[in-house]
Amino acid sequence: MTDIVIYHNPACATSRNALALIRNSGVEPHVIEYLKTPPARALLARMIERAGIAPRDLLREKGTPYAELGLADASLSDDALLDAMIAHPILINRPLVVTPLGVRLCRPSETVLDILPDLQRGAFAKEDGEQIIDATGSRLPA
Repeated sequence: MTDIVIYHNPACATSRNALALIRNSGVEPHVIEYLKTPPARALLARMIERAGIAPRDLLREKGTPYAELGLADASLSDDALLDAMIAHPILINRPLVVTPLGVRLCRPSETVLDILPDLQRGAFAKEDGEQIIDATGSRLPA
């Protein structure tokens, strides 16, 4: 069985679509609602490193205290940004997915396909109706 973890926000359509794509591959992932159970600082730092991004790349601005905390300040260190995300988990963009093939911030949701070890098992359309997987489980061109 493939071990997959998704740091999920059920209120987010992108996160729901990524979760559905994981399930469409036949895997039931470990779902962590990160607003209720945020990752430890060291784990978050490791996931960011494994994803090949900078902490700033994981920051969410919309609907968060980003502006109030002055996080647009380019002089802030990576440690300061990590501290802000730990203090305010809503600042962590989602969904963040961990599989044996890597870690990705799955925006757009179909980014998850790049790190799923198992093929899609059938057709899939996003919540907005956009078809991204055909009936044979193949990814449709963008």
